[in-house]
Amino acid sequence: MASAQSVKTRIERLTDDPEIPDDVSHKMREAVDELGGEGELSVRANSAASILQEIGNDPNISQHMRTEVWNLASKVENLEG
Repeated sequence: MASAQSVKTRIERLTDDPEIPDDVSHKMREAVDELGGEGELSVRANSAASILQEIGNDPNISQHMRTEVWNLASKVENLEG
């Protein structure tokens, strides 16, 4: 199972991808901030997963990137504290 840190690192790498529009990159950083915040991991993971699902539905990203984002959202949903 993935750790919160490993998922954060993968999301951060995606934010640097030139294929990602700036507004999507900003939302990805919000997801990283949620995961790194304080409080119960399950609550933070739920918030981050919600942001990632929103990104996955953005029509401005490629199908490949959409698949990556949905994969990360799934990993975030499965994080345990």
